[in-house]
Amino acid sequence: MTEQASLRVAVDRERCQGHGRCYVLAPEVFEPDDDGYGYVISSEIPPALHDAARKGAGNCPEDAITISDVPS
Repeated sequence: MTEQASLRVAVDRERCQGHGRCYVLAPEVFEPDDDGYGYVISSEIPPALHDAARKGAGNCPEDAITISDVPS
């Protein structure tokens, strides 16, 4: 069994409109700031949270969340 790499997740603050879907659907990965805009709790997401990160990102109506592999 091969070990999965971590993912890097980022929220584009210019594109985020504060809909909150990311932190409602994936509270393990995203949280709201004081103004209700989403941010990533930790920019590098361990394999156990990959599905949650993708769910939050995939439901962002502004496509403000990017996910990429962390280089090894």
